Amino acid sequence: MLEGAKSISARAATIALAGAVVGIGNVLSSLIHSVARNPSLAKQSFGYAILGFALIEAIALFAPMMAFLISFVLQSHKKL
Repeated sequence: MLEGAKSISARAATIALAGAVVGIGNVLSSLIHSVARNPSLAKQSFGYAILGFALIEAIALFAPMMAFLISFVLQSHKKL
């Protein structure tokens, strides 16, 4: 059962990281489209894009953290 839970947490982290990659691609795509449509707002659009990158990366860092947390918590319960 413990190995199954570890496997599930690793899979969930992988899926979440794949979702973060898609999100970053969407942010970059939107930045390119907005700058192409209105070059005068390039600086403001870039600021919003950096904010989007930061939020997506924060979510991407929570996924492996939760996978490690699940793995180690289940490991410590087995020792008890």
